[in-house]
Amino acid sequence: MALTCDDAGVTPDVQSGLFAGAGALRAQYDATDWSATPLGPVSGWTPALRAALGVVNGTRFPATLLWGDEHVLLYNEPYAEMIRDKHPGALGRPCVEVFPEAMADIGPLLDRVSGSGEATWSQDVLLPLSRAGFVEDCWFTWSYSPVRGADDSIEGVLDIAVETTPLVLARRRSELVARLVSALQDAESDREVVERTEVVLATSPDLLEVRVTAGAAPGAGLTVDPVTDRVQGTPCRVQVLQRHPRARPRHLAARLSPRLPLDAGYTEFVRAVAAAFGSAFDSTAAAASERAISEALQRSLLTQPITGPALEVAVRYEPASELAQVGGDWYDCYPLPDGAVAMMVGDVAGHDQTAAAAMGQLRNLARGVTYSADVWRPSQVLQDLDLAMHGLGMEEVATAVVAVLEDLGPQGQLVHWASAGHPPPLLRTADGAVQLLDPQPGLLLGLDPSAHRLDHEVLLAPGDLLLLYTDGLVERRDAGIDEGLDWLVETVRAHAGAGPEALCAVLLEQARTHDDDQVLLAVRACP
Repeated sequence: MALTCDDAGVTPDVQSGLFAGAGALRAQYDATDWSATPLGPVSGWTPALRAALGVVNGTRFPATLLWGDEHVLLYNEPYAEMIRDKHPGALGRPCVEVFPEAMADIGPLLDRVSGSGEATWSQDVLLPLSRAGFVEDCWFTWSYSPVRGADDSIEGVLDIAVETTPLVLARRRSELVARLVSALQDAESDREVVERTEVVLATSPDLLEVRVTAGAAPGAGLTVDPVTDRVQGTPCRVQVLQRHPRARPRHLAARLSPRLPLDAGYTEFVRAVAAAFGSAFDSTAAAASERAISEALQRSLLTQPITGPALEVAVRYEPASELAQVGGDWYDCYPLPDGAVAMMVGDVAGHDQTAAAAMGQLRNLARGVTYSADVWRPSQVLQDLDLAMHGLGMEEVATAVVAVLEDLGPQGQLVHWASAGHPPPLLRTADGAVQLLDPQPGLLLGLDPSAHRLDHEVLLAPGDLLLLYTDGLVERRDAGIDEGLDWLVETVRAHAGAGPEALCAVLLEQARTHDDDQVLLAVRACP
């Protein structure tokens, strides 16, 4: 927009008439010694300047004139409110004296308009302003337009401006909170919540040197150091709101930006950040509580094995790492009425309390079926389990391996066994040879109650060791199960002299992954 004296259609007027539209600024305009400014006495002001000042005082937008070669400021009430402490000293002074901190950004634009007559447009641009006792980050949308005189020469620049700082900060802060919520939504441990929170907040110019700290904050909500540090940023602490009764108290410690005022929007942002990861801590606490219940249920069902003097037995149940949930793995070992020893290892699909409860049901069903059966063939045990699961409406799917050890005296133990989709048992002979007993594993339990099951036999001579285990021992995310089985064979071979207890300890210690529950049952025929 270019203004000329012809646009206004006015002639020079007395000073009181010229400043009549200045409103609350009228007193400052009248009190200014204009003859001491680069503009000179009011009586010498050009028609273009008089007309432009009328436009500035006639708009409710923040507006200012930057007049002459030195860009001397004349502005209206909204503009005075926008520049705060710079008023009234800015009136009648050159722009470079009023805004030295912003000249690197606005100087080239003013020179371009004054030189070429081409208007500019700047939207949501960051400008540093010292208007409240410190250099503050502010954002503005504005346009510089040339003001032309009667001879079409450019006499000054008209600036129509709107401060967008609240909008820019609100958008920036809401986006950061959204990123934080997104980053935390699948966090599975307190450590992961802290790490992700600190990574996301490290990108925030509103919170510096962020730390998530144990213990309560000094006060409720946001508390700040009474001594404001405008160089490093004011230290602050905010309480993390957590509703779960088992969540440990925490607070966020940080420094506030030294270039922003601590207003209501800033305070609300810090509280929103604390609320975001407070909710994440609540989620991990709830998951830990659920996991503790499931694990307690699982351990309560996994009783110590009962065997005779001819067998040396060790069992292990190792719940998955903190990042995973409890599953449905189990073991069992107990004598049958005729003196044989029944053993079972199984795994219900799933990782939650439902899987753990289903495991308990299935384990007890297997005990009852095996103990009361007229014929304890492992294949018949699995078939009866399938029928019971179907008849009782159990919808779970499980793998299992059942073994019954029949004492042959000096020859050792005859192992009768059958599998329902389970990883193969491992046999280590007394001389150190290791092999997987790997016939067709059969169909999983819970899929087809009419599925035909096969029995297998293997001699467990004195000194031989049989290992049953669940897939958590050999499966991993970055490799196939064959690689895990190869690792198992090599590890057992490397510890050929280890008894059941020692071997179980070695395998759990050296397992390359711990993403799932791990169950081991090792039995050695005594010499």
